[in-house]
Amino acid sequence: MFAIIGIVLVFVSVVGGFLMEKGHIQVLLQPAELLIIAGAASGTLLAANPSHIIKEIAGGLVGVLKGSPFGKERYLNTLKMMYQFLNKVRKEGLLSVEMDVEKPEDSLIFQNYPDFLADHHARDFVCDTLRMAITGGVEPFDMDQMMELDMEVHDHEAMQPVNSLSTVADALPGLGIVAAVLGVVITMGSLGGPQEEIGRKVAAALVGTFLGILLCYGVVGPLSANMAKTADAQNQYLHMLRVLILSFLKGSAPMIAIEMGRRAIPAHVRPSFDEMEQMCKNRPSAVEQAAA
Repeated sequence: MFAIIGIVLVFVSVVGGFLMEKGHIQVLLQPAELLIIAGAASGTLLAANPSHIIKEIAGGLVGVLKGSPFGKERYLNTLKMMYQFLNKVRKEGLLSVEMDVEKPEDSLIFQNYPDFLADHHARDFVCDTLRMAITGGVEPFDMDQMMELDMEVHDHEAMQPVNSLSTVADALPGLGIVAAVLGVVITMGSLGGPQEEIGRKVAAALVGTFLGILLCYGVVGPLSANMAKTADAQNQYLHMLRVLILSFLKGSAPMIAIEMGRRAIPAHVRPSFDEMEQMCKNRPSAVEQAAA
């Protein structure tokens, strides 16, 4: 939502300032210039990237417009899910959750958390790690190394569409110049004609440069930066799961492991201990107890 508001604000500010200086909005409406810039940018994107990167860029842009899914509620639900899961392991042993990690979509625990099941990166990260723990013979240090390697691979893949979109953003000012040069070529061919006609063609050429710079710094560049922050939020979520699972594998009680995971959550979305305990154990919060 904020991404949409930001883009709208960019255009309103630019066009509003232009109109305040008695500019004519019709001058900025140059479909041919926009076609040159947008078409060339799309072509460079297709030429430079395989199909799966293109799909990830489209998915990333949709995710930017929706907003980050990794808010406080998502973290609280994950902590509660892992608390229930680790409690089952403590009471019944690792073999009791073998089917949960083999077929998470059929797990009675995971079924209550559709956001987790829909996030195949996080789901596979948890289930693959616990599958190795069930198999046995893997030291916690080696498990940590495997999780770290998994996170590095995921981070590299998540940044590929971001880097591709950033490349397009960097190319837009140059493509704007290409459109402007073509406009100048057309203008030179009209020399000797009416001054009004030449003026319109020069204005159209300058609009090409304007559009290239505006789309770079006002639209595509900020969207790319937002996608990078979303990828970083996903990595922070996996880091929380890594800390939590590793703590349990080292012998910590479920609540201690959950608290270790809570401490790894970014501060702006980190729930308090009371909120976590209330969520995990379905107890009233300290504020509710005081009110009672």
